[in-house]
Amino acid sequence: MLKALTTAAFICVIGSVPAQITVQAPAPQRVTIDVDVAREQGTPIPPTIFGTFLEPIGNSTYNGLWAEILQNPSFEAGLWSPANEAKMLHEDPELRRAGELGLPLPWEPLDPRQGNRYEVHYGAAANSWQSLQIFAVPGQPTGIKQKVYLPIERTAEYKGSFYAKHLSGATGIVLQLRLRDTPEVIASQAVEVKQPGWTKYTFPLHVAGGKLQRLQPADFVIQAEGDGRVEVDEFSLMPGDALDGLDPDAVAMAKAMRTPLVRFGGNFTSSYHWRDGVGPRDQRRSEQNTAWGIPEYNSFGTDEFLDFCRRIGAQPQFALNMGSGTADEAAAWVRYIDERWTTHSGLLWEMGNELWGNWNVGYPTQDQIAERTLEFSKAIRAVDPAARLIATGGDPEWFHDWNARQLTNPPGTFNLLSTHFVVGPDEDVLKNPSPEFMAQSAFALPVELGRRMQADQQQISGTPGYGNSTHVAFTEWLFIGHTPTAPNYDNMGGAVITGGFLNMLLRNHEVVPVSDMTGIMEFAGIWKKRGQVYATPAYYVFKMFAEAEPSRLVAATADSGSYSVANGVNRLPDIASVPNLDVVAALSRDGTALTLFCVNRSLATDLPATIQVRHFRVSGQASIQTIHAPDISATNDEEKPDRVVPSHTTAAVSAGTVAYSFPHESVTVISLRRE
Repeated sequence: MLKALTTAAFICVIGSVPAQITVQAPAPQRVTIDVDVAREQGTPIPPTIFGTFLEPIGNSTYNGLWAEILQNPSFEAGLWSPANEAKMLHEDPELRRAGELGLPLPWEPLDPRQGNRYEVHYGAAANSWQSLQIFAVPGQPTGIKQKVYLPIERTAEYKGSFYAKHLSGATGIVLQLRLRDTPEVIASQAVEVKQPGWTKYTFPLHVAGGKLQRLQPADFVIQAEGDGRVEVDEFSLMPGDALDGLDPDAVAMAKAMRTPLVRFGGNFTSSYHWRDGVGPRDQRRSEQNTAWGIPEYNSFGTDEFLDFCRRIGAQPQFALNMGSGTADEAAAWVRYIDERWTTHSGLLWEMGNELWGNWNVGYPTQDQIAERTLEFSKAIRAVDPAARLIATGGDPEWFHDWNARQLTNPPGTFNLLSTHFVVGPDEDVLKNPSPEFMAQSAFALPVELGRRMQADQQQISGTPGYGNSTHVAFTEWLFIGHTPTAPNYDNMGGAVITGGFLNMLLRNHEVVPVSDMTGIMEFAGIWKKRGQVYATPAYYVFKMFAEAEPSRLVAATADSGSYSVANGVNRLPDIASVPNLDVVAALSRDGTALTLFCVNRSLATDLPATIQVRHFRVSGQASIQTIHAPDISATNDEEKPDRVVPSHTTAAVSAGTVAYSFPHESVTVISLRRE
């Protein structure tokens, strides 16, 4: 246990468990915050500390950012890992009958009583490897269906396409939307399929007003008419308002984040071959994303990612395949992107992702990493001498030996060394910790991470030839709670950690000029469930910080008291001197705006404060945004997407003084304008 740092220190007992939270200085009845604008600190803050992260995992791209409504539209097998397939069958038991009939998941028979009227064909498909033949039963509707959720609150218009070839009999195909598991049709379109070879067809669907409600499931139906026999492949169903395939609600929320940088990478990087995701979309093959055991349809590839970045005003950052990939393949991708992204020079390229982990395909050993990094660096710089390169570094608690190998490379091989921190904030060394202990331990993590970043930089700067030219890129950070009462990326507790983490980045921007929050879609960012797009509390914290556009730190102190943690989160269990109220102050680039970023880590105590601002004559009132909830487990979801959102208020400024009470477990951004 940490030694007490003041004579007032003691061990709190939370519940019946010694919580090993040492109070170093109790919070005063009223906190004094002193901001001296005349004392600027450090170099300008790079906007790239507010980067984000996108990886095909869960429903981040497909069923998320990508607006395609259908799953497995080309009828492939093996797109889900056994574990994920078992989960699908558990959640939707009706799919078991589909499997017995040989239908690829998650397609179902329109009428299971008809028995087997389907056959999968291999090898001569319009897309990928498999197609599906449907044999109609004369006088009976015969076909397949898939459960879908439509953004019906936004649009009633849908656009579809498919490939088909006529085999025999009737030529009619009917595409429908029906209320789930009912015969009630809410949209329908007939198409004549007469050609014996693969032919592409398109169709519109219009949902009549009031027929379908938000979050209500529907069935997308493919029905063969009469005695027709038809072979089908590569379906698509998009909302009529999709932005060249992108979900407009997700794009709007991403743009509102004001993130200047989006990383395309993650564990899938080590087996991703970029050429699979370029060219005509309906000719790109579907395969399994082996990192996560989910489909990779490749319909969202390089060009689609660049389009997304343009739409939200962000610069792309790519993680290159250093697992199963080659240096030549990486260099060709750099060339391809540079030819299409001409608005910025010197893009960020990350050479691999977590290559020290055996979950990454073809990972190099510690003895191999430096040589492989140098090989990729030379190949990339031969194509783009202005490229800024990020080499794979170690995580904050153990980076030294791995990074030492990377630093044997010639100076200039890379510009940044990456680090990641993906942690369970309820995975404590202390056995049976109380919810309060878990929260305070988790809230403390950013404080210790800042210290580790300084140690990381010291190793880099102390390496001959490196000096102060190479820094740290925090290319993934995420807090994943596993118990309902713990801080998690999607609840208010996760928002408090996010505020503390962003304050850490502001203080350490000279050491960590690039950082990517996990993620812009899912985890701490934007979600889509049952067709509804919404955001986590952490998303709003990120947005509050990024839209302030802080440029120069100024001196700020708060006498809010502090605590220390022993036997906390297992990755960083012992953390000293954690302020109850964490305050960072920064000026805008033109010096006309002053912003205070404030995180109250106190679990049950509001902190009234007097804010004294010196050397900055304030015009008008203070503008205040605060995000707060009754408890840290509060979340947003598709049913109540606005349960936890920031409140907006103002406060009077008198003689450079502002009074405000910071709610417990909250994040507040206070903005002042210069007179």
